[in-house]
Amino acid sequence: MTPLPSGFRAYVANVGIKDVTDDFVVVAGDAACVAAGMFTTSSFAGPSVIVSRQNLASPTARAVVVISKNANVATGIDGLANAREVVAGVAAAIGCDPTDVLIASTGVIGRQYPMDRVRAGLAAIPSELPATDADLVARGIMTTDTVPKVATASVGGACIVGVAKGVGMIEPNMATMITMLFTDALVAADDLGAIFRRTIDRTFNCVSIDTDTSTSDTAIVMASGAAGPVDLDDFERGLYEVAKSLTKQVAGDGEGAEKLIEVTVGQAASAQQAKRVAKAIVNSPLVKTAVHGADPNWGRVAMAIGKSTTADEVDQANVVIRFGDQEVYPSEVDASGLDALAEYMRGDEVCITALLAAGECSATVWGCDLTDGYVRINADYTT
Repeated sequence: MTPLPSGFRAYVANVGIKDVTDDFVVVAGDAACVAAGMFTTSSFAGPSVIVSRQNLASPTARAVVVISKNANVATGIDGLANAREVVAGVAAAIGCDPTDVLIASTGVIGRQYPMDRVRAGLAAIPSELPATDADLVARGIMTTDTVPKVATASVGGACIVGVAKGVGMIEPNMATMITMLFTDALVAADDLGAIFRRTIDRTFNCVSIDTDTSTSDTAIVMASGAAGPVDLDDFERGLYEVAKSLTKQVAGDGEGAEKLIEVTVGQAASAQQAKRVAKAIVNSPLVKTAVHGADPNWGRVAMAIGKSTTADEVDQANVVIRFGDQEVYPSEVDASGLDALAEYMRGDEVCITALLAAGECSATVWGCDLTDGYVRINADYTT
């Protein structure tokens, strides 16, 4: 059991969205919490994103509700009305204003909520939420995830607990799949928002499974303040620790994934260049399949660097590429070295480094290999 921070309770249930697994989650503060959120920049953003954006116009929230296995995206005015009805139902159950409730949804696009089942689920919410186990929350938001994703950190006398879901349609663009971070630290709204944005940019905005930005990406943080104030630098380090762990868990659990890929680009002219090149490497289908097949084909990394930069940005003669600790370019690797690299790449995690010799900035991103399992899962997703 992973306890939620003090000041939070949860309710997790199955309301029959798709199957018999849990699909309805509410996490609420004992009182209004300081909150911040980041959301997809997709022009096809779902009603859950629209409603949560509106409700976070004021940086406070009392609760968040997640419905899994139905994204409620591209569902028109009925879908928007249904999302607002869910928020109002949760608010009535816990005794707050609907504008103090956030909502996230994940699953198949283009299908309305089964509102008869959802209404029954709303009516069953107890007046006092019974659960304090973050593991239950993490399981309740899963779709095709194979494992729940939870991470924790301690900051002074406070704690931070995060949960996340996401294994496909993942190329976060401003936010992430669905992640919720809860803390009992007392943090001012402006500080929490700034720290949260920096943390997301260094973690969830650095993960990619398949280059596809979701219509439902939602990342929120809620602070109950029950544990009192903390050092803000320590808090930011703790939040980053939790978010980075969740990011790597998401990457490692990508649909059909068998290996985690970590790509670090260093000696870049800017942080933006470093992230751009790193994303090009980790997103390359040829790099992904090479990692899957334990093939130390560093030429594919060179290709990805080349397609994401111009000749005036990067001089190929000065670039260095490594797999693990082994330099593969410009140094030549003999047959025994290639055998050792192939053995290294059979492991669960493969680290690739590229040094651009263009500056002093760096970025690290995470992804996974591309397998036939990914194709099978997504070929059969709605059938």
